[in-house]
Amino acid sequence: MSKEFESAHEIEVDATPEQVWDAITEGVGGWLWPMEAPEPREGGSGPFGSTITVWDPPHRYTNRVQDVEGISEQTLNQLDYTIEPREGGRRAWVRYVHSGIFVDDWDNQYDGANKHNAFYLHTMGEYVTHFRGRPLTFAMFDGPEASKASDAFTAVGRALGLADDTAEGARVQARGPEGELIDAVLDYRNPYFIGLRTDDALIRFFGRNHWGAPVGISVHDFAPDADGKRNEAAWQGWLNGVFAA
Repeated sequence: MSKEFESAHEIEVDATPEQVWDAITEGVGGWLWPMEAPEPREGGSGPFGSTITVWDPPHRYTNRVQDVEGISEQTLNQLDYTIEPREGGRRAWVRYVHSGIFVDDWDNQYDGANKHNAFYLHTMGEYVTHFRGRPLTFAMFDGPEASKASDAFTAVGRALGLADDTAEGARVQARGPEGELIDAVLDYRNPYFIGLRTDDALIRFFGRNHWGAPVGISVHDFAPDADGKRNEAAWQGWLNGVFAA
């Protein structure tokens, strides 16, 4: 049965409203995934066939699409960003509201969307604080069928070498591809997501097994010599290896 949903999250970041505006309109690959930039006007076209319904830089941006292409469970999707200055404009407060209509498996769809939204907004904060303006190489991929298992994301954390009680904010040496030790900050952790921030990258782990899908990884690499295909091959091999048994 069709039912409306709304998922709202807020964050305050160490970036100006203008820098946040750039991140949500042109720099989305740095914290979400690369996509077409919106046409800069109300009524203009936005990503994934959406229409821009509010365009007020650097304060408010909203896009809306009906009959969401490729997502049979959803008939309406709206993304709304409100940005306000803090500390004389040196910092910014951001409110992100994702709303629409789910037509199937409502509770599961909403839980997944709501938790993903919190993680994405946090990642946006990491991007604008540490990496804004740097060139980006992006990779995103899913694990094998075995990564849909109920305990799959626990296995991912242990494969990274994270103790069960390693908390957000800790500096860690994570075990990456081919046993490489990666110096990183564990910038996000809960039973559903893990975020690692290195000097040159944001590496994000998605426990989508909780919603019936494979575990996923995205790598936002800001190093001058970054190679997206190499990153994907290395981390895909690592992820496959976690579930090889």
